[in-house]
Amino acid sequence: MWYTDTMIANYIKETMNSKGSSAIRKMFEEGIALKAKYGSDKVFDFSLGNPDLDPPDALFDAISKVAQERSHGCHGYMPNAGYSQARDAMAEKETLEQGLHVSGSSVVMSCGAAGAMNCLFKAVINPGDEVVVPAPFFGEYRHYVHNQQGTLVEVPSRDDFSLDTAAIAAVLNAKTAAVIINSPNNPSGKVYSIEDIKALADVLEVHGKKTGRYPYLICDEPYRAIVFDGKKVAPVFPFYKSSVIVTSFAKNLSIPGERIGYICVNPACPDCAEVVAACIFTTRILGYVNAPAFFQKVVALSWNTVCDYSLYEKRCMEMMAVLDHAGIKYAKPEGAFYLFCKVPDEWKDDDMAFVNHLKDFLILCAPGSGFGYRGWFRIAYCVSEKTILDSKEIFYKAVQKK
Repeated sequence: MWYTDTMIANYIKETMNSKGSSAIRKMFEEGIALKAKYGSDKVFDFSLGNPDLDPPDALFDAISKVAQERSHGCHGYMPNAGYSQARDAMAEKETLEQGLHVSGSSVVMSCGAAGAMNCLFKAVINPGDEVVVPAPFFGEYRHYVHNQQGTLVEVPSRDDFSLDTAAIAAVLNAKTAAVIINSPNNPSGKVYSIEDIKALADVLEVHGKKTGRYPYLICDEPYRAIVFDGKKVAPVFPFYKSSVIVTSFAKNLSIPGERIGYICVNPACPDCAEVVAACIFTTRILGYVNAPAFFQKVVALSWNTVCDYSLYEKRCMEMMAVLDHAGIKYAKPEGAFYLFCKVPDEWKDDDMAFVNHLKDFLILCAPGSGFGYRGWFRIAYCVSEKTILDSKEIFYKAVQKK
C-alpha cells in the first residue's frame, strides 16, 4: 500500500513546521546558505549562541593526557551515572559554588545540559504536571516538558527581567512539579540576585507547606561563569532543599559540540537519593546510556580552569554601541553572551516580521517569540569583533528603512 502523506507523529509534524519552531537553528542554517552565496564577510550572523572563544589551553592539555590512555577497557561502559572521579570532581565544583558540602553521590553525568534536563524531567514529571518558567526563557524547555506530557506555564518577568515572585506564586498549584530558572538568563543576560533567589525559595516553601508538594527548583546554569561587572550567580542549595542544578561545559569551556554536563541534586533534598537513582535510570532508558566517556575524564581534569571572558564583555560593549547608533533599545546584560533588544515601535511588536526584515540586510537574529517574549529579538554577540563592527551601518540602514 502506498501512502500519500507522511506517518510521523502529529505533534512533531505540527511543531517542526510551525512558524516559531527552532527559530534559532533555522536562522543559523539559513546563515550557512547565505554565507555560501554572498560570502562570510557580507553576512552578519548573530543567531546562535556558539562560543567564539577557543577552549583554554588547559582543556587541550587534558585532552592530550586522556588521549594517551591505553589501559584495558578505557573506552568501555562505566556505571550509567558516570565515572566516580568525574562525579567527585563535579561535586567539588558544586561545593565551591553552592557553599555547602556536596558528594559525588549527588551527581549524575549527562549529555550536556539538555540531556540533563530531559533525564530530570523524565524522572520527576507525571502526565498532566506543570512546570513554571519566568519569561523570557530558552525555547526548547517547551519541548522538554512536552516530552513527558507536561505543560510549561510561562510567567512574565519584571520590566528589568528580574523574577516576579508574586506572579510565580499566583500560578503554583497541586500540579506544579517544578520551577526552572536560568541565570545568567538566555536571552536577557539577567543575573538573578540573592534576594530574588531567597524570595523564590520562600514562595516555594509556603506552597509546599500548604499543598504537601514541594516543587523542584531547577537551576539551568551553563552560563554561570560568564558574568560581568563583578556579578556573581547566587547559590540556591542553602535556601531551598528541593533544588537541582543542571549544567554543562558548553559555554564556559567553549565545547558545545562535546555534549558533556551533569545533574547535581541538593544533598539536603528529602528525596535526594531517590531523585539521583531516578536520573540514573532515565539516563539509561532515554537511550543516552551514559555521558561521553572521553570528555567525562577531560572535564574531571580541567573543570577548574581559569578562563578569561573579558572579550565577551568587550564585544558586548561594542554591540551596544552598534545598537545605540541604530536607535535600537535593549536590556543591558549582566552575563552570558546575548543582547535582548526591543523591536522598533513602528513594527508594533511583530518580532517575526522584524527579524525577517533584518534578514533582507543579511543580518540574522532570533525572534523574541521563540523565547516566550513577543516584541523583542536576541543578538548572540559571541562572534568576531569584525562582524560586530562591520554591522554598524547595516543595522542603521535596516532600522531606517521599513
